[in-house]
Amino acid sequence: MLETLISSRTRIKLLLKFFLNAQSKGYLRSLEQEFGESTNAIRLELNKFEEAGMLSSETEGNKKVYRANPKHPLFDNLHGLVMKYVGLDKIVDNITERLGKVEAVYLVGDYAEGRDSGIIDLFVLSSELNMDYLLTLLEKAEKQIERKIRYVHFKTRVEIEKLLDRQSHLLIWES
Repeated sequence: MLETLISSRTRIKLLLKFFLNAQSKGYLRSLEQEFGESTNAIRLELNKFEEAGMLSSETEGNKKVYRANPKHPLFDNLHGLVMKYVGLDKIVDNITERLGKVEAVYLVGDYAEGRDSGIIDLFVLSSELNMDYLLTLLEKAEKQIERKIRYVHFKTRVEIEKLLDRQSHLLIWES
């Protein structure tokens, strides 16, 4: 879907990196390794995003580090577009309906860091969860979004917070 609107693979990767999780940051060489693209292509796109005010940068040591600008008027729209592209909007809608007492859903792993790896990892916080129904919903969602979905179910906030402290995560739904 997004590929028909945006022909630049590098631009799409940057959108995912910075607008899926606003906490993501990166510098030119790290993005080169992560994307497998030339530094020149990445630099051109970073400059365009920065000139438009969609990305901000700061110097850390000898590196220019970029991150999304959440104050930009299009930030929420871009975040929503990227969420739809990845399929997280459908997953959240499916998971939170008729599943029990879902308190929160967190995105962890590659997608929480803005990398489109094809595997979506979720932490689901729920004291009561209809596991059979969840498996059915995830199976349907995987077909719709053409990505693999893995999840871990936690019953208490204490359990989940221990793991969240150690890795990148994004709260995508909370009751």
